[in-house]
Amino acid sequence: MFKNETLRYNALNKIADPNGIVIFGCGEDFSIPVGELRQAFAITSKIYNRSFPNLSVKEAITIYDEYVSSLTPETVLLHIGMNDLNFFHENSTLFIQKYRELLAHIRQQNANCRIAIITLKNHDNNSLIGELNTHLKYLSESEHCEYIDISAKKLWNPKGTMDAVSFVYSIGFVHPLQNKRPLYDLAKIFFCYEA
Repeated sequence: MFKNETLRYNALNKIADPNGIVIFGCGEDFSIPVGELRQAFAITSKIYNRSFPNLSVKEAITIYDEYVSSLTPETVLLHIGMNDLNFFHENSTLFIQKYRELLAHIRQQNANCRIAIITLKNHDNNSLIGELNTHLKYLSESEHCEYIDISAKKLWNPKGTMDAVSFVYSIGFVHPLQNKRPLYDLAKIFFCYEA
């Protein structure tokens, strides 16, 4: 099902350092240019993209165990649901149950892992995506995860952000984007860089 990704991720996991930030998503997340964005925004944290184009919440635990767990992530940025819109429409309760099981599984493997649930983009105001995002918000509150809303089309100036990072460096603050910075900033960089 994910043959190309599995070979690539198995090879990368052998050389990856543990305790970084992992992007675990679906669809277009697979092609997030992590290296270029880390460089452009002077991010010093270890960031790994372990996204799959066709990932569904239904098989997320199995995929997590095979390709993310060995990285013992300090933070997981979850961006799952785009491939589950029909599943959510048919049975939103089961969708949330599967998502909740994934969260519990991640915490069972690493109780100190920060988890951020990232909404689906909804630039066209699709009512189904809006409803799914609302459920994700309630889920993040009940499960004590960070909730990052990237659904609305917002004006974001990547050049302005890069200039701000450059200014911070110029005044002597050498490490502005460490792991503990607000996850919203990292999500904005990785999921909205094309805005």
